[in-house]
Amino acid sequence: MTSHSAQKIDGTAIAKSIRDTVAFRIQELKTKHPRFQAQLVIIQAGERPDSSAYVRMKAKAAQEVGIQYKHIALPAEATVEEVVEVVKTLNNDDTVSGILVQLPLGSHVTADGERTVTEAVKPEKDVDGFHAYNIGHLSSRASDPLFSPCTPTAVIRLLESTGQPISGANAVVLGRSDIVGSPVASMLRNRDATVTQCHSRTQNIEAIVKNSDIVVSAIGKAELVKGSWIKPGAVVIDVGINYIPDSTKKSGQRLVGDVEYSSAAEVASFITPVPGGVGPMTVAMLMENTLKSAERLWAISRERKIQPLSLNILEKVPSDIEIAMAQTPKPIAQLAREIGLSSDELESYGKYKAKVELSVLDRLAHRTDGKYIIIAGITPTPLGEGKSTTTIGLAQALGAELGRPAFACVRQPSQGPTFGIKGGAAGGGYSQVIPMDEFNLHLTGDIHAVTAANNLLAAALDARMFHEATQSDKALYSRLVPTKKGKREFAPLMLKRLQKLGIDKTNPNDLTPEEITQFARLDVDPETITWNRVLDTNDRFLRKITIGRNPTEQGHEREAGFDIAVASECMAVLALATSLNDMKNRLGAMVVATSKQGDPVTADDIGVTGALTVLMKDAIKPNLMQTLQGTPVFVHAGPFANIAHGNSSILADRVALKLAGTEEGDSSDRVGYVLTEGGFGADMGMEKFCNIKCRVSGLKPDATVIVATTRALKMHGGGPDVTPGKPLHETYTKEDLVTLKEGCKNLIQHIKNSRKFGIKVIVAINQFASDSPAELALVRDEALAGGADAAVVSNHWAEGGRGARALAEAVIATCEGPSDFKFLYDLDLPIEEKISIISKEIYGADEIELSDLARQQVETYTRQGYGGLPICMAKTQYSFSHDPKLKGVPSGFTIPIRSVRLSAGAGFLYPILGDMQTMPGLGTRPGFWEVGVDEAGRVVGLF
Repeated sequence: MTSHSAQKIDGTAIAKSIRDTVAFRIQELKTKHPRFQAQLVIIQAGERPDSSAYVRMKAKAAQEVGIQYKHIALPAEATVEEVVEVVKTLNNDDTVSGILVQLPLGSHVTADGERTVTEAVKPEKDVDGFHAYNIGHLSSRASDPLFSPCTPTAVIRLLESTGQPISGANAVVLGRSDIVGSPVASMLRNRDATVTQCHSRTQNIEAIVKNSDIVVSAIGKAELVKGSWIKPGAVVIDVGINYIPDSTKKSGQRLVGDVEYSSAAEVASFITPVPGGVGPMTVAMLMENTLKSAERLWAISRERKIQPLSLNILEKVPSDIEIAMAQTPKPIAQLAREIGLSSDELESYGKYKAKVELSVLDRLAHRTDGKYIIIAGITPTPLGEGKSTTTIGLAQALGAELGRPAFACVRQPSQGPTFGIKGGAAGGGYSQVIPMDEFNLHLTGDIHAVTAANNLLAAALDARMFHEATQSDKALYSRLVPTKKGKREFAPLMLKRLQKLGIDKTNPNDLTPEEITQFARLDVDPETITWNRVLDTNDRFLRKITIGRNPTEQGHEREAGFDIAVASECMAVLALATSLNDMKNRLGAMVVATSKQGDPVTADDIGVTGALTVLMKDAIKPNLMQTLQGTPVFVHAGPFANIAHGNSSILADRVALKLAGTEEGDSSDRVGYVLTEGGFGADMGMEKFCNIKCRVSGLKPDATVIVATTRALKMHGGGPDVTPGKPLHETYTKEDLVTLKEGCKNLIQHIKNSRKFGIKVIVAINQFASDSPAELALVRDEALAGGADAAVVSNHWAEGGRGARALAEAVIATCEGPSDFKFLYDLDLPIEEKISIISKEIYGADEIELSDLARQQVETYTRQGYGGLPICMAKTQYSFSHDPKLKGVPSGFTIPIRSVRLSAGAGFLYPILGDMQTMPGLGTRPGFWEVGVDEAGRVVGLF
């Protein structure tokens, strides 16, 4: 070999090429996904000049390639614990791709302390590759690390750039540090080199080096390795960084490696210079690792892969609770990860249910919402349509069978019907929410929170009336605004009342006697009180009661009553709130009575708004559960579907739509689906969803699924009445095409009504075992002829998601393209006209007729400023009309409006068309007879 024959391995040039590739890839990703951003964070304790120089070098490289860079400077005396806390914060920051702790830390930090710090970095963000997880995997031939250490990787890249074979070569590694020597030895072994690792105790190092095809030196000894040690033609990688005196240099010293370059270059085939060899490559590999981490974390953040639970489907379908108890749900934390929630966004309530923090809406605000589908039904009958079952079955089909992001959003059932006669609302058969006993009982206590808030307001109202009746103005004012520690001031809500009264004063001592009277006395007219106490139990004997009977109330008795808890306006507020602050404002706006002067008396006036908000602050968070097949379900709020709007919460829908949503650059097959259920028939639940819920939320539905059964349609077609406990008439169990075709008119009217909102319509024919093929075909044909975009038979009750696969495919196909959603009426129209539009366009009435009381109430609400609210019709669910006996599609009727009531907090007026029962009673043999626990403590007999 001739003198100076070695080729210089230009680490600077190779590093630039790598940085250019990193920069190109980052730009490519940002073009497709504008939100993609790699970020490197370097933690440095103290200001050691060499450490600061390395940090500046890394910062410059990051800037050049387009990696966002952040430098966290800690004091030199920072403890290990303090550094670890910073690391933990960065571990949990989704915007951070890579974390690097610049070593060494302060002189007070031992080697064990440094190891504690490096081990604190999550392996997924350990772009330095120093975590034991990564080092361990690097050492194993059976696995790959998430990241290889930067300098060892640079060594391998430089070796590979020469084109010289590593496999089968004899390699020597001088040094055994955890940072360079040992990782390089592992990486060479993994590439099938025969490796000898030398250290300070190794004998005959020169002879070992002389026999090596590859020499890697990382010992920190200036020019220790001479050219005479090198095997002719060997490849030499010099990792050493050493300074030797040099009077020709301004600094008085010169940077050299572990290898004497001049003599080694005469023997080796390839050699790295110092500087300009491994150094710039190390920084380039850090940039590559940071990009690699960013890409991996980006993919994980976008991953929404549900691991479905398998179903053991039996030909003879067991009871709902037997099916539910036979299935083992996945841990709710696992489901949360699968749908893209972070651990900080989950508040577990036991193993299988959790609340979701509303902060997820801010994190995912950039996403375009998924597809939004309202599940409705034909006019209900005692035979049932299976709306909840269809909602769950369809969600299972979309999520578990077709692999699409799919969320069901359903109301929380009241315990009243659960122990009464109706049963729960978890679905049925092989399409259920689980654990169904927890779903149908306390869940996370939201209904109890609503009950507490409602009853606190009721207690506050009666107490205020009592105190006003038993005290002078001066005494009342003194107690409302007491002097504390020599200071007297208004509570925040009192300032709001003063503003409402037009009193522009903030000092309690400045009010005139007239203003004191005006402020302190709500002067409630007892005859106008609309606020009842509530209980989540069917109890007929609480419908009308007398309160204030004890002598301590000094004869201030009045007639009052209880409602079922879900009939409380607090529940409607919960369902329509868009944020915690919005809920607080709505609770404060709730009107409980009218003063003797004709002014509305609100929760704000009574001073209880803040306390109500505190009681419901956790209830506002949606509850996450799962279906039998392990797909996500949000269970949140449960307002009545007649006197209220009968839909689950806006917030649950919004969270689900973001989790099902897409980012810029996503393909269409990433779009998810949110199925939200409306109470009762489409004329009620869907109409109120569109005209009330969507006005508040600003969301636009893409389609509606109208659920129908042949049995229910036959009843609308003139089939015999159904009596509980007696066998069904053969009309419902045998083929009867004539009755069925007549009943399809009810379905067609619901389809036409849906079209008036500009949304697409899919009819789900919920199959029963007794349905004949001809009957199912008839319903499908009638639905399509009546204007449905699709009509599909679905057997999800008996088969789970598999049985609704065709329905799911129809939903996907129908929801393609934008929504043409529109409202049925303008809010600025007079109250009476809005009522008339709903009655004529949706119910098919000829006219409406307001009673004198209703007309007087409309005039009062208009005068008080409530005329611009939407309308929530309170009528029977069993007919398009006000008369439950009128099945099918009645015509030629006039709707009587008995009265009109106000839900100012929820934000709607509800005209009452008949006697609305807001506290159900228990029958002769309620459902609670079967309910109990077995020897293992499991709930039995629910259904």
